[in-house]
Amino acid sequence: MMKRRYALLACGAAATLAAAGLVAITPPALAATGCTVAYTVQSQWPGGFQSNVSITNLGSPVTSWTLTFDFPNTGQRVTQGWSATWTQSAARVTAASMSWNGSLGTGGSTAIGFVGAYSSANPVPTAFSLNGTACTGSVSSPTPGPTTASPTAPTVPPTTPPTTPPNTGAAPALRVSGNQLQTASGATYRLLGVNRASGEFACVQGKGMWDSGPVDQASVNAMKTWNIRAVRIPLNEDCWLGLSGSPSGATYQQAVKDYVNLLVANGINPILDLHWTHGQYTGNISACADVNATCQKPMPSMQYTPQFWTGVANAFKGNNAVVFDLFNEPYPDASNNWSDMPAAWRCLRDGGTCTGISYEVAGMQDLVDAVRATGASNVLLVAGLTWTNDLTQWLTYKPNDPLNSIVASWHSYNFNACVTTSCWDSQIGAVAAQVPVHAGEIGQDTCAHNYIDQVMAWLDSKRIGYTAWTWNPWGCGSGNVLITDYNGTPTSTYGEGYKAHLLAVTP
Repeated sequence: MMKRRYALLACGAAATLAAAGLVAITPPALAATGCTVAYTVQSQWPGGFQSNVSITNLGSPVTSWTLTFDFPNTGQRVTQGWSATWTQSAARVTAASMSWNGSLGTGGSTAIGFVGAYSSANPVPTAFSLNGTACTGSVSSPTPGPTTASPTAPTVPPTTPPTTPPNTGAAPALRVSGNQLQTASGATYRLLGVNRASGEFACVQGKGMWDSGPVDQASVNAMKTWNIRAVRIPLNEDCWLGLSGSPSGATYQQAVKDYVNLLVANGINPILDLHWTHGQYTGNISACADVNATCQKPMPSMQYTPQFWTGVANAFKGNNAVVFDLFNEPYPDASNNWSDMPAAWRCLRDGGTCTGISYEVAGMQDLVDAVRATGASNVLLVAGLTWTNDLTQWLTYKPNDPLNSIVASWHSYNFNACVTTSCWDSQIGAVAAQVPVHAGEIGQDTCAHNYIDQVMAWLDSKRIGYTAWTWNPWGCGSGNVLITDYNGTPTSTYGEGYKAHLLAVTP
């Protein structure tokens, strides 16, 4: 297990301390002016890395600050940063304060971070300056090699405030502009948060509405301590339409509306995801043969799914803080045993009769049309193939939207096929260059966070949002579980790593 590596720099001479993988310099009495900087290589992979930088002001109070340092090696560069305005000229890196974190009293601290790239090696910087005052002292702390094992999760004390300010007021209304998601004012925005599962299964498994979990103000407050700005809510088609399940029909619908309204009022954008649908499927990789919505089907049905989206769109039209994820994880390519990929892509977009699926399929175009027919202008998420890990032909088979307000939906887990930066660059990056992309589910089934660290670093560099699976206290032994209770206690190490990242990254 790879330990965290720290580079601590402080004013004055130093003595070396090494314990439990920590290499530090402890200075004697500090000068009246100056600073300390802790530079942490949070994670590293071939050609890239993520670093967090903690700054403490030891001098007089300041209302703004500029941190500078030099990379030791040619080829090291900042590709994208947060909580500061980052620039680089040759080896010199400059991070200037934002409006909300510029004031640092004597002893005051703030944390910033960035995603970087390197060519041959990635040594840590050895000298920093704050507003022109050098932080003297140095340390040789080894930079971790490419991540091959689970790193120790970063520790974030409960009292540590977010390094990015939490939302205040209601969640922003959203729209698509080019390849960006924007607020109504034109500011670019990323949906960063979690999935809150159970709306898809509890009503058909005798577990009530939300699997006995709270969806009250206290539970939302717990999410806000993680700086969560988006919650993806999986839904059940039968329960919404009153075809089966308990609660169902109007009672189920009202519970969804109440939770959505609570999230929006707290500055959190809900993503309504159609997860389980009606239609009997007994073909290749069949999860169950039940005609009712008790499992994941390869595609939605023409019989009921347009009706579902008509109802959801009518319920939430006029509230563009709510995003519609039209269908969770299509796999018509699996249903035809991957024998005709163009046919699978046509099935995804156009529906109708699809190889290996016995019921009439509703394509993504049918669902876009159903939503827009209501007059709803909400942003729509549209999935790809192979449980939406495959976006290779997404642009070719993108459904037509008269409002041009479609986002490509992508899911990424450590057990998927596309799990390398080269795959992400060639497949997902090509889509993200033309339309917004949202990673509706990210995770890893090992309870660690080394894989999602790499995914998030890549997504951050492309300014793509993500919602991790899952905000449910099911035990980390099940994998991809972020919390141990609805008070927001993170699991170790998966939840700890994700929480620390959300507290450092900017939307």
